[in-house]
Amino acid sequence: MPDFEFRYLLLGALAIALLFAAFTDIRRRQIDNWLNGAIAAGAPLYWWASGLALWPGVAWQVGVAAVTLAILAVLFALRAMGGGDVKLLTALALWIDPLNFVRLLIGMALIGGLLTLVLGAWHILRRRRDKLAVPYGVAISSAALWVLALQFVPAFSGAAVSGGAG
Repeated sequence: MPDFEFRYLLLGALAIALLFAAFTDIRRRQIDNWLNGAIAAGAPLYWWASGLALWPGVAWQVGVAAVTLAILAVLFALRAMGGGDVKLLTALALWIDPLNFVRLLIGMALIGGLLTLVLGAWHILRRRRDKLAVPYGVAISSAALWVLALQFVPAFSGAAVSGGAG
């Protein structure tokens, strides 16, 4: 079995990559291809370090990523989503199990909606006439970090369990 600490080293690298994606999306409204590629390329190492079986484990991860890419490519074609956001979510689908990926999507929608409201209000208050550009990579990265914390940080998972019981 692979080294337990190596799995957490990979998760730490993913967390850093997510913070970097959010930061670059805030600064330039762009998430670089090399970053999305590195996140996707790290997934097989994570599968190996986690002891994930090819069938059905890896097959599910790749299947969810393929469905994610297909659906989000349509949204990209409709100009409802940026290309970097599509690639980031697809790469994350390779890392996060399907149930937690659904949680990520729900969290992303909630955080993204709040972010859009705040930035929209700021845009109006400043009397800007140009098109509002929302750095949705912030919502994606925040939701992914939240899901990873729930899954791997005992303090967060314990709070989630006890919070649901009360």
